[in-house]
Amino acid sequence: MARVGILGGTFNPPHIGHLACAQAALAQLGLDRLLLMPVAAPPHKHAADDPGLEHRVAMCCLAAGGDERIEVSELETARGGSSYTVDTLRTLHDADPQDELTFVAGGDMAASLPDWRAPDEVLRLARFAVAEREGAGRQEVERALAGMAPAARERVVFFDMPRVDVSSTAVRQGLAEGRPVRDLVPDAVARYIDEHALYGGGSRR
Repeated sequence: MARVGILGGTFNPPHIGHLACAQAALAQLGLDRLLLMPVAAPPHKHAADDPGLEHRVAMCCLAAGGDERIEVSELETARGGSSYTVDTLRTLHDADPQDELTFVAGGDMAASLPDWRAPDEVLRLARFAVAEREGAGRQEVERALAGMAPAARERVVFFDMPRVDVSSTAVRQGLAEGRPVRDLVPDAVARYIDEHALYGGGSRR
């Protein structure tokens, strides 16, 4: 049995905030390993300036390269189409029924859980770990989930994440405007962006 965390996202591109969240989850949630799970096509939003699945997966592998506990899963990208968390969790559970799954999310994402596909099933299959952030902390999330069954809400836990003021949108915008992003993405990811001239040019590191 392994305690496996799943951190999903578009990772367009992966940045230091994603790694900070992954490291905090590993340290505080007792996980044996954590999967970075790039989506093929997010069901609720368009992936702006998407360089393509191959590039996003490659950048995730580079971002995770320094920690053997962090792996990149191509489960959703291989499946293709819109990605729903419940389908991913079912696949992981069926493959290794003994594993304990923990889905890792930011507070803003967690607050929308009641609107997800089969949210009760999501919480049956996995513990739901919420990284507390300004504007979407514990109280906001608990209010948003108040209508869910008590047994389901008991599967929601919280962990502390250091504040990192970065987003993939900000990284893409900075690159498009020729501003340096050296402090926003891992060095290996910045080099990859340079080499492949992604997001409107090199990274201007």
